[in-house]
Amino acid sequence: MRALVWFRCDLRTRDNTALAEASSAADGGVVGVFTICPDQWREHDWGAMKVNFLLRNLRELSESLASINIPLKIVTTPRFEGVPGALDTLARECECDAIYFNREYEVNEQRRDERVEAVFRKAGRKVYPLHDKTHFSPGELRTKQGGWYTVFSPLKRSWREAFKATPDNEGCKKVRRAPSARPDTGIKPDKVPDRIEGFDPDTDRPDLWKAGEDHARDRLRAFIDDRIDDYKDKRDFPGVNATSTLSPYLALGVISPRQCVEAARAANDGQIDSGSKGVVHWIDELIWREFYQHILAGFPRVCMGRAFKREYDRVTWDDDDEKFEAWKDGRTGYPIVDAAMRQLNQTGWMHNRLRMIAASFLTKDLFLDWRRGERYFMNRLVDADLGSNNGGWQWSASTGTDAQPYFRIFNPTSQSERFDPEGDFIRRFIPELKNLDRKQIHAPHERAKDLFAKLDYPEPIVDHKKARERAIKALESVKP
Repeated sequence: MRALVWFRCDLRTRDNTALAEASSAADGGVVGVFTICPDQWREHDWGAMKVNFLLRNLRELSESLASINIPLKIVTTPRFEGVPGALDTLARECECDAIYFNREYEVNEQRRDERVEAVFRKAGRKVYPLHDKTHFSPGELRTKQGGWYTVFSPLKRSWREAFKATPDNEGCKKVRRAPSARPDTGIKPDKVPDRIEGFDPDTDRPDLWKAGEDHARDRLRAFIDDRIDDYKDKRDFPGVNATSTLSPYLALGVISPRQCVEAARAANDGQIDSGSKGVVHWIDELIWREFYQHILAGFPRVCMGRAFKREYDRVTWDDDDEKFEAWKDGRTGYPIVDAAMRQLNQTGWMHNRLRMIAASFLTKDLFLDWRRGERYFMNRLVDADLGSNNGGWQWSASTGTDAQPYFRIFNPTSQSERFDPEGDFIRRFIPELKNLDRKQIHAPHERAKDLFAKLDYPEPIVDHKKARERAIKALESVKP
C-alpha cells in the first residue's frame, strides 16, 4: 500500500499521528501533500505574516520529509471546494491507496474534510482521519450529564483526571518519534513557493520567528530550562521575557501540545498540578488552548461570527471608523494600548496580557464590535488561530463562554501602571514618550501637561470613566 499524508496545521515529522500511522502501514511508501487555498485563506482573514511563516515552515518540512524518502507535493486551488478533486487527482497520479490526515475542528475545514472523505471512498481508497491537535478529542471529556463543557475550570479538572489516568507513553502521553526512512517512491517533491500573491507582508520578521521544528524544540527547551519556574509570577509583564513565545509554532503544528506538556512534566517530577507553580500554570494555559478547540467543535456558531452567548448578538455596537483606525495604528492616547498595537503591527505578535487590554479597550471603551478586532488580530498575528483568537476576543467582549463579566472593564492606565511599572515596554514601542518618567508615561496628557504639546502623541480619544459607564449600561440592557 502507498499512502498520501495530507498536512495542514501539523507541519512536523515528530509526534505527528497521521504521518506516524501512514508510515507504519504503507509498505509501498508515503507521499506528503499540502494544499494552498489563497482565496479561502483571505475569507478566513489569514494575513501575510502567518502565510509567510507557514511557507518558511513548509520548506523546512519538505527537507525533513525528503531525508526519509517522503516527497512533499504542493497543490494550489483557490478555495476548499477545489480540494477534494485536486487530492483525488494527485492520489491517482501517485498511485496512493489511502489518505491519512489529522482532524481540524473549524466548520469549513470539517465540511471540506467530509467531501474529501466521500470522494476518496467513492474511488475505493481508504480514508484515515485521526485525532492529533489536542490531548483529548473535542467531546471526549463530558460533564456528568453528558453535555459539552462550557466553563473552563470543570473541563480543566476533567482533563487532569483523564491525563493522570493515562499510563505513561500511551494515549495522550505518547510522543511519537519521527518515522525512519520509507521506501523510495521515485516521486519528486514540489518546490514550496517563495510567496503567494496578495500575502506580501509590510513587515516580515524571520529574525524573530525562525522556522522549523528543530528551532521550535530549541525554543521549548530554553523556556523550560530558563524561565518556566517563574512563569506564573512574571507572565503578565510584557517588558519581561517570561513567556514561551511558542504560540506561532503551536498554531501551525510545528510543535505539538504533547511535546510541550511532556517537556514541562519532565522538569516537574512528572506532575501537572503540583510542584513548580510555573509549570502548573503553563500547562493550564495549554489546556485553555484545548478548551477553545473543544468550543469550536461543540458550538460551531462561534466559527460563523456569532456570539457564544446568543443574547449578545442583539448588541448595537458603534460604527466609528476613525476610532477603529486610531486603535489599529496605536494612536488612541492610552500608551499601554498603543504600545500593544504597535508591537502587533511591527512584530506580528502581542503579549497575552496586552491582547486582553487591547481587546477590552476596543469593545468596552470604544464600544466597537469585537468581530472587527478579531478580524484585525487574525490578519496581523503570526500565531493566528481561530479557536484561541475567537475565544480571547469573546472573553474580553463578555460575549463568550466563561467570559469576563460585562461589568468588569480594564482601566488601561491602571493596567499600565501594574504590568509595566517603569514604562520600559511603552518606551520600546512609543519612542515619542521615551523621555517621560515612570509616572508621566502612563498618562502623559494628565501627568506631563507642560511637555505634552511637544510629544507628537495624541490626546485620549475617549474618556475611560464615561466609556465604562456607557458600556455597562448597554451590555446590561441585553441580559436575559
